Amino acid sequence: MSRLIFIETSTSLCSTALAEDGRIVCSRRSSEPRAHASLTAVFVKEMLDEAGWTVRDLDAVCVSKGPGSYTGLRVGVSTAKGLCFGGNLPLIAVDTLEILAHQAIEAGIPEGCKAILPMVDARRMEVYTAVFSPTGERQTDISPVVLDENSFADIFASGPVAVIGDAAEKFKNCHSEPTTCHSERSEGISFIQTCPEATAMLAPAMAKYAKKEFEDVAYFEPFYLKQFIATTPKKLF
Repeated sequence: MSRLIFIETSTSLCSTALAEDGRIVCSRRSSEPRAHASLTAVFVKEMLDEAGWTVRDLDAVCVSKGPGSYTGLRVGVSTAKGLCFGGNLPLIAVDTLEILAHQAIEAGIPEGCKAILPMVDARRMEVYTAVFSPTGERQTDISPVVLDENSFADIFASGPVAVIGDAAEKFKNCHSEPTTCHSERSEGISFIQTCPEATAMLAPAMAKYAKKEFEDVAYFEPFYLKQFIATTPKKLF
């Protein structure tokens, strides 16, 4: 028997879930702006109460490790570490993009899909992304990419592709600009505008749990990809 808790706070959505023996038993989610710090621990308590469990009834804590929002990731990882230390539990970390890839599979990818492109918004025209197989295995390194009308043209030329994430619409708008012949490349592309959900962490987390692929709770840090740099405006007025 296994009981896992999932925490996903890498984007604007605050999402948590509980699973028992490979099945989601309850979940919570909120898209309230800047509410991760106030809601994550509350969601955890609500779910444990609903299931009739305590922290010590859990077998592992799973958290989204990024890339994503600096603040959101810090909240999620801090909450996860607190649960691990409090209940003497192992920590599992799952790539945010892998979560989105599994979400795309659950939502239904195009027939004959050749690749899944999860994209996390990194502001302006930049996204965090990587190429995944139709079964959810990562094929390339995670990297920041500045989108333009020619981004991933080689992948789109290979056949149907699923683009998923909170930057999917941004890429769709960029990709469908009428300046060049993009309509041909757009055939078979599925754009799914969504944030990563804690419930989609189930499959990758269970795989890591079975292999005992745990993190060092004391030293684990989120995968920011780009370091957060605080700046002040050059012009105050």
